[in-house]
Amino acid sequence: MTTKGLRIVFMGTPDFATHILSGLLDEKNNVVGVITAPDKPAGRGQKVSESSVKKFSIEHGLTILQPTNLKDELFIQSLRELSADLFVVVAFRMLPEIVWNMPSKGTINLHASLLPHYRGAAPINWAIINGEKKTGVTTFFIEQEIDTGMVIERAETEIYPNESAGELHDRLMKIGSKLINSSVEKITNGSVTRTPQSELINQEELPIAPKIFKPNCEVNWEKSCSEIHNLCRGLSPYPTAWTTIYEEEKKDLKTIKLFTTEVTELNSTNETKILFQKDGLYIPCKDYYLKVLELQPEGKKRMNYKDFAAGYNKNSYHVNFLKKDIKQ
Repeated sequence: MTTKGLRIVFMGTPDFATHILSGLLDEKNNVVGVITAPDKPAGRGQKVSESSVKKFSIEHGLTILQPTNLKDELFIQSLRELSADLFVVVAFRMLPEIVWNMPSKGTINLHASLLPHYRGAAPINWAIINGEKKTGVTTFFIEQEIDTGMVIERAETEIYPNESAGELHDRLMKIGSKLINSSVEKITNGSVTRTPQSELINQEELPIAPKIFKPNCEVNWEKSCSEIHNLCRGLSPYPTAWTTIYEEEKKDLKTIKLFTTEVTELNSTNETKILFQKDGLYIPCKDYYLKVLELQPEGKKRMNYKDFAAGYNKNSYHVNFLKKDIKQ
């Protein structure tokens, strides 16, 4: 395959990064090496698992490095021997300065937000959770502080009212592929611009996107229906919103994950009982019922509301239960 332009080393691990790498190759960019995560055991059988980027790189005959320590002398030497002009980083680890400062044209990163908004590990999730109407992708030069470097380009897109994090992830992946290729071309031909993020701030407080942990995913039914809907779709399909429901008949608790939801205008003020309707499972929020279309009971597979309703007593489930209701 004929290649063009700068010698590029690509760094990334998950599917999102694989799509960007594929786009670079489609445009005949000269990718001379790929850095990805080490193989690791996964699943019940602890079978060794390779990253999405590694699998793709093997298929395309690319040189692969999988360092455990990014400051290791042997890795640094191997990286130098690739003689790259530019590093392209997508969904990878935080790089030490000895790495990002190595190539003559710098190291660029693709971030799934409109920087400086939503710096951090989970920008797609938090944009939806916070009810944003728009987001996008940004290319920028990596500097010492994470996600703060000079911006090259940004591409904006709408967030649809019922769009999940998974769906938005897939759209941003495609938009990001085009943006990375555009930025690499600008760096190659010397027309690249560098905009300080301070010039792009249009509000006093910048929303951030920290890593999400299990407590962040628990639903608080004292919040509004729209807030809870945003939480559920912002965490779907992973790491997934969850809640505990109370079965009055057995005085028992069940944990369920919530994948697909919709906002309704059915008033639920002071209600606690879950309604099993023909078009969905209706759970009372602070103001209106939230319609649940897909969920996963603890210990079972993801299912639609009809399958869930078929196996459970439809008249005894509640949220916002009291501790005294629970059997000891």
